[in-house]
Amino acid sequence: MIDTTFEIFATAPPGLEPLLLAQVQAAGFAGAQAVPGGVTFPGDWPDVWRANLQLRGAGRILVRFGSFLAFHLAQLDKRSRKFSWTDTLRIDVPVRVEVTTKASKIYHAGAAQQRIETALREEAGITIAADAPLTLKVRIDDNTVTLSVDTSGESLHKRGHKEAVGKAPMRETLASLFLAHCGYTGTEPVVDPMCGSGTFVIEAAEIARGLAPGRSRDFAFQQLASYDAAAFARLRDAMPGRDTALRFYGSDRDTGAVRNATENAARAGVGDLTTFAHHAISDLARPAGPPGLIMVNPPYGARIGNRNLLFPLYGALGATLKERFRGWRVGLVTSEPGLAKATALPFLPDRLSVPHGGLKVTLFKTAPL
Repeated sequence: MIDTTFEIFATAPPGLEPLLLAQVQAAGFAGAQAVPGGVTFPGDWPDVWRANLQLRGAGRILVRFGSFLAFHLAQLDKRSRKFSWTDTLRIDVPVRVEVTTKASKIYHAGAAQQRIETALREEAGITIAADAPLTLKVRIDDNTVTLSVDTSGESLHKRGHKEAVGKAPMRETLASLFLAHCGYTGTEPVVDPMCGSGTFVIEAAEIARGLAPGRSRDFAFQQLASYDAAAFARLRDAMPGRDTALRFYGSDRDTGAVRNATENAARAGVGDLTTFAHHAISDLARPAGPPGLIMVNPPYGARIGNRNLLFPLYGALGATLKERFRGWRVGLVTSEPGLAKATALPFLPDRLSVPHGGLKVTLFKTAPL
């Protein structure tokens, strides 16, 4: 069978599903629930477009557009050939097929993939290519074949603004969820004293300005049969952003990082809200105005540099923040609990640990200092 209203699946790193669920609900998608690896909710194609455009923390948006039972390869072949592929896929757009099997009589994923690719070619006239712009994901679980299409294409952390990056950048999707876990809603200033390419500062400024994270990029769903360019243009144009008096600040001791962050912020349309400066932690000054959130992703041993050389840096960071940022909250990301402890900041027991770049990183946060 094929559906017009279907299950939409927004992916998230393990442990961050509740934070993404809150974003999905805040965006007005009804019937959402957190599941391992992401959030599911029902919707139609315009909902898929809006999810890609609007959800800051989602890595990808998958659409489960069809399913059928198959107990052996001959049955999979027959039902794949009868399936209405062109209701969803276009014959002029190549497709890549990925198959996983679990607890099913069909246990050979490679053989299943071959049957489905043959059906797509011979019955629907669709080209199969390893570098195709569309990925068809087939899951065979308990003898049920579920068909999904990746509607995002490139991972959604690629907003289309950050051309210049330094070492070990924070993904925008992860940054948005970390900001959310620290209680940031776009109504207070944010300072990042080790800003790198500016991810936390730019993400916070975009949230304050109400900008859709996907406003500047293309998506795989634009290659599907259901895509309506005029309707999508109207949807994108209906999210113009808003004015804000808030300002956002980043600094780094690397002049290249400061230059990169400044250029990235300008491309993101928040250059007028952001200020990036070149100086050491010891020269960090509290900006005028109300307190807000300090969000920082310092170097850590397995990521950059020698771990033992970093303890004085973390100590200086903690001392500066306690001395000059009374009333501000702090969010600090590191793979090393010992380095976090070296700040001597009063971190709350509520800690969030997630996989990132081959490491397990933890977000430590404080109440107002």
